[in-house]
Amino acid sequence: MIVSAVVRRAGRAVGRGRRTVAAALTFAVTAPMLSACFEEPTAHQAVRDFLVGWQSGDYTLAARRTDGDPKAVAKALADVRLQLDAASFRFNLTGITRQGNASTAGFRAEVDLGENNPLWVYDGKLPLHLVGGEWKVRWSPSVLHPQLKEGQRFAVDPTSDGRQPVVDRNGDPLQRNATLYVAGVTPATVKDAARVCEELSRVTGFAQDRLLSRIQSAPPSSFVPLVTFGRRKFAQLQAKLEAIDGIKIDTQEEPVAPDAPRQIVGTVSAVTPESEQQLGGPQRAGDSIGLNGLQKAYQDQLTGATGTRVITLDLKTDQEVAELAKWPGRATASVATTIDSRLQQAAELAVAGTRPVALVAVKASTGEIYAVATKDYHQEKDALAGKFPAGSAFSVVAADAMLKAGVDPKQKVPCPPQRTVGGARFQQPTIPGQTTTTGQTTTPNADPNSTPNADPNTGQTTGQTTGQTTQSARTASTTVRGAFAMGCVTALAAMARRVDASALAASAAAYGIGSKWQLPLRSYTGQMPKMLTDAGKAKAVVGQNVKVSPLTMALVAGAVKSGTWHPRPWSPHPRPPTPPPRSSRSSSPPPSASTPRSSPSSAP
Repeated sequence: MIVSAVVRRAGRAVGRGRRTVAAALTFAVTAPMLSACFEEPTAHQAVRDFLVGWQSGDYTLAARRTDGDPKAVAKALADVRLQLDAASFRFNLTGITRQGNASTAGFRAEVDLGENNPLWVYDGKLPLHLVGGEWKVRWSPSVLHPQLKEGQRFAVDPTSDGRQPVVDRNGDPLQRNATLYVAGVTPATVKDAARVCEELSRVTGFAQDRLLSRIQSAPPSSFVPLVTFGRRKFAQLQAKLEAIDGIKIDTQEEPVAPDAPRQIVGTVSAVTPESEQQLGGPQRAGDSIGLNGLQKAYQDQLTGATGTRVITLDLKTDQEVAELAKWPGRATASVATTIDSRLQQAAELAVAGTRPVALVAVKASTGEIYAVATKDYHQEKDALAGKFPAGSAFSVVAADAMLKAGVDPKQKVPCPPQRTVGGARFQQPTIPGQTTTTGQTTTPNADPNSTPNADPNTGQTTGQTTGQTTQSARTASTTVRGAFAMGCVTALAAMARRVDASALAASAAAYGIGSKWQLPLRSYTGQMPKMLTDAGKAKAVVGQNVKVSPLTMALVAGAVKSGTWHPRPWSPHPRPPTPPPRSSRSSSPPPSASTPRSSPSSAP
């Protein structure tokens, strides 16, 4: 026979959010079975009243079914919930045996301790005897747990390993330690815990009841961290915190100050009242939370989960007597990246004196990211996930398609200042021995959303260059190889008729453009346009309507170097140092659609 009683506090789905007292109660009884097993007065009724009263918070009901002092028993039951900081109780009656005027009831207790811990499950016994014709639970602390004795109490001892660092490929941290300030108490030295929590709640905004429950459930002689502050926030509140009698300020060093690449590594903050409500367990006031970058993406791995022990303490000495249950939590672990700190420093110096730029360096043979550096661009949003026109850097992909289509690299081709392909006009601003004073590329009825520098009203694309003419304007002659090497836009656009749109798309896919690989951070793999006309193909060949990120083109450059595109730009484990990688650089403002270099472009 199984009899179950359940109660849960509202508002406590996960972790340790604010909780209210009993909201629902269910109790299952099979009446025919009871009447067949017991004569009146039945011990079952006493057992049911006691367990239901205990789990529902009706301690008066529970106390009446014991032979102890009603007030003392009710207080002891209320203290159990506080000492365990329990979210809910569930009891299953496993059986009742009777020997004359005595009975013993077995039960299984399931206690939700919150903080994403498993339920604490243990078996207990209720000794009963007849008192004045009524069944009563023979009261002693062992009724609450078989190992609890007189002069003892429960306590919950949480453990945490502290935040782990994000490291580079050699295992060196990519952030520096910073001092965090932890406001907490030692419960045994606090005269009025409720008043302390009221004042601390007023200063910090954290829920008073949650602060108080942490104090009440902790071992009295242990320091209980309640709220953690960064340097600036602590400086603002220091005077108010120090004015609260009983509050102690402890300092701890944690790896939370990011080094380069800062926006990739990410920033860390102490848990706030708002984030505590949103996150639930395992984060608590006193923990840190990643706000962005890898610190946010790998929050669970870097912080792990709070470990928990349920113990008994001697009330006189505050010393631990026994460990009743233990959950180690989830172990913390550092996050290993493929960043090479030496190359990252070189990349930072490379972009420092430039115009707005985004640079991504990868190892050609594996595609692993070695460095991400920017100036006036965001390292994640732009360098990894930006959507830029590929420009003539895309011609390396187009050349692959042309060679597969049988185009002879030695074939002679003209490189005129201007060329019209399928109704779209292209301009070559600089060719050997010739520079135009002004130039303009116009594409009638162009799509302003897919054409760089397009006028949103007319759909025309324009670009201008200035210089001095050293020879009379004439059409230069070169080879396909030469046109590719110098980035002759007009020559490359004219050769678009020699290759199918499907072949261009296939070559782009072979170089990873538009592939499904994904980083733990936001990233963009690129997108090919619909090439329904010769004009559309010509624009794609010179990269006008192809969208890529600097990371995309760095991987393209790596594929050219190694002969294979590698779809794993972020390795989960550091590797030994390797030769300098390929890099991709993006400059702003972007050049015109007809210039040989565009934003972003790939550098070997």
